[in-house]
Amino acid sequence: MKTTSTTSSAKSNSASTQSKSKGSVPSKSSAAEDLRELFVDSLKDIYWAEKALLKALPKMAKNATFEGLITTINDHLAVTQEQLSRLEQVFDLIGEKATAKKCDAMAGLIEEGESIMEETNEGPVRDAGIIAASQKIEHYEIATYGTLSAFAKTLGEDEAFALLQQTLEEEKEADRLLTEVAYNNINFEASEEE
Repeated sequence: MKTTSTTSSAKSNSASTQSKSKGSVPSKSSAAEDLRELFVDSLKDIYWAEKALLKALPKMAKNATFEGLITTINDHLAVTQEQLSRLEQVFDLIGEKATAKKCDAMAGLIEEGESIMEETNEGPVRDAGIIAASQKIEHYEIATYGTLSAFAKTLGEDEAFALLQQTLEEEKEADRLLTEVAYNNINFEASEEE
């Protein structure tokens, strides 16, 4: 009986090993080994993202036509500059140098926004596309700052947590303002375009 049990167990372990190897991603030698490393790595990622946004937002504002959208984008540009400074404070608080690591997600979202602008004519339809692209960016930032806040709280980084929470609330407000501009004006104008 023991032999059967051992054989079944060996088969089970072998199947488990095979299923783990399918689709398994090997870790890089620089991979994070604990939550603090993951937190720092994620901060570097969003630091790059915010810097990239400082370059992308003026282009969006320049391609928008509705004054309310232009104002909303330009206002968020100023907020983004403050958020970048706040991230530098977070790095300082946790004893790390503020360095950026390319954020593939943000690079893709910005590229998608540029494609939308290229594929639409100037006017309400392009404005609607700019809002759509901007809200995707905001939702990514909301998810990122929510996660970073949770990491900071778990790690006992209370001051960093407070700063990250402040940014999280600003990103939620930016998303709300974009929705308001879309629903109050642009989407209806875009739907009437021939």
